[in-house]
Amino acid sequence: MHTDIRNFTLVTAAYWGFTLTDGALRMLVLLHFYSLGYSPFEIALLFLFYEFFGIVTNLVGGWIGARMGLKVTLFAGLALQIIALSILALFDPTWGVWQGVAYVMGAQALSGIAKDLTKMSSKSAVKVLVPEGEHGQLFKWVAVLTGSKNALKGLGFFLGGLLLAGLGFSVALFAMAMGLALVLLASVVSLPGELGQAKSKVKFSAIFSKSRNINYLSAA
Repeated sequence: MHTDIRNFTLVTAAYWGFTLTDGALRMLVLLHFYSLGYSPFEIALLFLFYEFFGIVTNLVGGWIGARMGLKVTLFAGLALQIIALSILALFDPTWGVWQGVAYVMGAQALSGIAKDLTKMSSKSAVKVLVPEGEHGQLFKWVAVLTGSKNALKGLGFFLGGLLLAGLGFSVALFAMAMGLALVLLASVVSLPGELGQAKSKVKFSAIFSKSRNINYLSAA
């Protein structure tokens, strides 16, 4: 049980680190590109691929996690966010508007994939770590993870504005990338190797439910 609590704490800490950067990134992008004179429509486009690729990742993320292990998908999510932050930090404000929009949309696509890989891995890991039959403990841990996520995302919005005012856009992004790299390193060293990996190969068709109604609900 002590090992389960330790692993839950590690997974939660990794998710907290990601959630802070995710909330801060949204505010950094919004405020910075508004200050550069981008229109509301152009700013909205910056987040389009973030949401779209998050949906795609939700569709296949569970299948990838079952085949490769939740540890792999968690690390992949953290690593992709580090890459996305670093790419955005290299943005050149002298670029034309549509060149800038395309560049940021590409980086935001990586961030959207990272967000849902990390979220799926963290929430699924909780179920794996809780002993079978301990439904009360499962609900408690899920409540802690979900509730803290919402609180930390709000804190991330504040952090993004603070970093933008204090460090500027590029330096703030590099600072967040370095902080998240430390979180990733700690997770790599500490988490067990085959967390959440299925004992048998999972077919791709397993992403669909045997119930047609559930598939319709998922599509909606």
